[in-house]
Amino acid sequence: MKENIASRVEALAAPVAESLGYQLFDVEYVKEGPDFYLRLYITKEEGIAIEDCEAMSRAVDPLLDEADFIKDRYYLEVSSVGLDRPLKKEKDFLYFMGEKIEIKLFKAFEGSDYWVGTLTGYEDGQFSMETVKGEMTVAVKECRLIRPWIDFSEYKD
Repeated sequence: MKENIASRVEALAAPVAESLGYQLFDVEYVKEGPDFYLRLYITKEEGIAIEDCEAMSRAVDPLLDEADFIKDRYYLEVSSVGLDRPLKKEKDFLYFMGEKIEIKLFKAFEGSDYWVGTLTGYEDGQFSMETVKGEMTVAVKECRLIRPWIDFSEYKD
């Protein structure tokens, strides 16, 4: 049910995001405690500001009310993707293709469960990345975490 709601919201909200100059990156419909949350994650090349989140929320809220397919009472949240947003879906991998990512594996590979490399491919639930030890291919289901790698070394004094 939750996935069906998220996919229906995505179909409704993606054109709205595009018309405002954003890309709808992800939709989550989750229950946390007694409350339901509908979270829309948006992005654009120059970054997302609070005003962008507000504009997206104001544009999509009346459409959700009109479509009226979510029967639970919920809170609508619009947010930026965030620097460390996990890669989950094929479109996430395609978005970050050619970028550095970090992964944490459930089971160590070649002595390590943590790897950093450049994302070089994605197909059928598997991705490949170029690491300092060479090319490796990993199934998404073998990973505890996959996300863009953030290099903080350039910020050291």
